[in-house]
Amino acid sequence: MRIEVDDLSREEVHALLAEHLQSMHELSPLESVHALNLEGLKAAGVTFWTAWDGDVLLGCGALKELSATHGEIKSMRTPARRRRQGAGRALLAHILEEARNRGYERLSLETGSTAAFRPAQCLYESVGFTCCGPFANYLDDPYSVFMTKKL
Repeated sequence: MRIEVDDLSREEVHALLAEHLQSMHELSPLESVHALNLEGLKAAGVTFWTAWDGDVLLGCGALKELSATHGEIKSMRTPARRRRQGAGRALLAHILEEARNRGYERLSLETGSTAAFRPAQCLYESVGFTCCGPFANYLDDPYSVFMTKKL
């Protein structure tokens, strides 16, 4: 598996992000969907990675800089047919390493609160993320779970 910074130009990546956004809109009310679209992922302060096995896309994830010491994980996704193969964990490890290299003291994320999001929550918990209150510009929301990890 190789993980690379991605310029968001490939059709496979567009399809995965479309799957991600569709899923988020199916699982949460519109006002509770915080997933970034293609343009949001191209914004300054956001780095986007993809994981590949040859020419097969295994997943994606992004790191958004909130401040010089605080980052946010965004757009973690593996295609439905590629789940449970380790790509999500590998991308998470890569993002954690990059956050440490940048000198961040804290890494946070927002994910959903329904049962469909429990596997993601378990992944984050397995590497030391704990629940916290809203951060950055988020507001308390029953459809959101906020998590953080001190680095």
